Amino acid sequence: MSESSLDAKPERYIRPPSAESSGTAPGRGRLKGRRILIVGGGQRVFDAATDPIGNGRAMSLLFAREGAHVAVADLNRASAEDTVARIAAEGGRAFAVQADVTQETDVVRMIDEAHRAMGGLDGMVLNIGTFGKTGLDNVSADEWNRIYDVNVRGPMLCCRAALPRFENGGSIVFISSIAALKAGSQMAVYDSSKAALGGLMRNIAHAGARRGIRANLVYPGLVDTPNGREAGAGRPSRGKSHIPFGRQATAWEIAYAVLFFMSDESVYVTAQTLAVDSGLSGL
Repeated sequence: MSESSLDAKPERYIRPPSAESSGTAPGRGRLKGRRILIVGGGQRVFDAATDPIGNGRAMSLLFAREGAHVAVADLNRASAEDTVARIAAEGGRAFAVQADVTQETDVVRMIDEAHRAMGGLDGMVLNIGTFGKTGLDNVSADEWNRIYDVNVRGPMLCCRAALPRFENGGSIVFISSIAALKAGSQMAVYDSSKAALGGLMRNIAHAGARRGIRANLVYPGLVDTPNGREAGAGRPSRGKSHIPFGRQATAWEIAYAVLFFMSDESVYVTAQTLAVDSGLSGL
């Protein structure tokens, strides 16, 4: 055997998408009878002709397939209604709510509408986030505050309004980012705001514990979504060479991780975090 063959690296194995990865697996009744609000259930448009499904829309569709009644909330009503139309086309139950999470009156109204329309509230996903510029000098103090208003204050307002309306034993899931764990994005305002969600989540878990209300957090890695494509515009290497599994995640793969936290399969799990990133944050 030659020395060169001993030094050769094995060809990278890229795990092909499963039925769950591609969003084609059938529902299994894991959320039957649940009433779930997904804040950020629409999605941005990067390239309408080629955009993949986003995290919030994938969660909305998956939860409806699993038997939940879903309230799809978004700043963009048309986008929320598009998600609802897709759910209805599959025979699921959903309705749209327009809300700006930086406005407390909007948040209170959103919670009231969801609670009234579904006859209660068992779950809430906080899929909220906006990006900022890289570095420190490029971000004004006003812009820093605006991003924190969306990424941190918005989830706080949602929890404060929702907790008194929640059924005992409910579940709240925060969507953060591995940018909270690594400085790779170079967006200090985004990274630090997403890191702050961990502290908020643990306090919500503490506040809900006496009523069995669980709060957990998911750190998505590099995900092929419209948001991800926008963040990676001009960076063709994003999502390729340095990802342990050799490809980006799909939004469905994030949705299934959130489904675990929303279902009774995680009934004894609270104040915990899960990175869905092919090991990018740990290897």
